[in-house]
Amino acid sequence: MESVRTLSDALLGFSATKADELSMLQVCLRAVVVYLVLIGYVRFAKKRFLSEATGFDAILVIVIGSIASRAISGTAPFFSSLAGTFVLILVHWVISYITRNSPFLSYVTKGTDTVLVREGTIDRKALAASHMSDDDLAEDLRQEGIETPKQVKVARLERSGRLSVIPK
Repeated sequence: MESVRTLSDALLGFSATKADELSMLQVCLRAVVVYLVLIGYVRFAKKRFLSEATGFDAILVIVIGSIASRAISGTAPFFSSLAGTFVLILVHWVISYITRNSPFLSYVTKGTDTVLVREGTIDRKALAASHMSDDDLAEDLRQEGIETPKQVKVARLERSGRLSVIPK
């Protein structure tokens, strides 16, 4: 067991107390280990975790990246950083599970969709509240194969920020 500790310390620099005590090889190996661990964490999380991310999901990704980078660079303890990222993913999973059955909590954490076009008519107030210009809406409609709002039954700005369109 002691030889495993010695080898892992030599390869990953667990005994380093400052980032500049890590060799390039140790930082590279830490990056590989963190990458593999994060793959496991993402697999533990839900399938939609990184698909059409809401702000709720994007914040998690940023914070995980920040904490995980500290494990790689050696500016924070390796296993503590990995544990912190796991706890964040676990908390995200629990909140997602709870909000699944609570419209109020879902609204608080993830927001709501906004109808921008109904029966070919643009809702100007909703467009302005969404900080979208006519050009932004036109671009999103074109990406859905729609030339003009008149061709739209309903267009919603989803919680992910993506426009979903139901043509007439």
